[in-house]
Amino acid sequence: MTQINEIIGLKISQAESKKNWSDFFDYLISRGLKSPRIVISDAHQGLRAAIEEKFVGSTWQRCTVHFIKNIIDAMPKKDSEDARNLAKSIFRSPNSKIARELKEEFIKTYEDNGKYQKAIERLDDGFEDAIQFFAEPENAHKHIKTTNVLERINSEIRRRERVIRIFPNQQSAFRLIGSVLMDYEETLDQGIRKYIHF
Repeated sequence: MTQINEIIGLKISQAESKKNWSDFFDYLISRGLKSPRIVISDAHQGLRAAIEEKFVGSTWQRCTVHFIKNIIDAMPKKDSEDARNLAKSIFRSPNSKIARELKEEFIKTYEDNGKYQKAIERLDDGFEDAIQFFAEPENAHKHIKTTNVLERINSEIRRRERVIRIFPNQQSAFRLIGSVLMDYEETLDQGIRKYIHF
């Protein structure tokens, strides 16, 4: 199976609730989208609940960039560089075996330090969801372990909407964001180069 980098939908909503995400997924399903092999997102509660409900059988991959940030945010700001680097190295591992070993090393190294208890809990709680990409071919890992591509698109949308500041109505937001997405999609590969090989 081959994936091509493509934008497949747009919906304007007021909040990231389970209902709004479910409505969006229903819209995509109504247009023919089948349960994807893997869905990558951050751990927003409403989004994750909608993914689990609408895409039964799909693997959920927690974005490793967001996850590492959540772990680091729970660490002391001072004198935590070694701990930050070790946490990052877990998800840069070549395989799940080494990732698990580094996870255990992190826990053993910092388990007696009360300042790292919250970081250890976050790592332990979300670890399995954040290493699902290891079950896929190695050449796909860098594409499917984060939502970085989507974050870049979102950054461009935010940059353009700052000029408007307040949209007079939903339709004006749809037009601006739709225009940004259409411009972005024109820069994407149109199928000459494969994006991911499965």
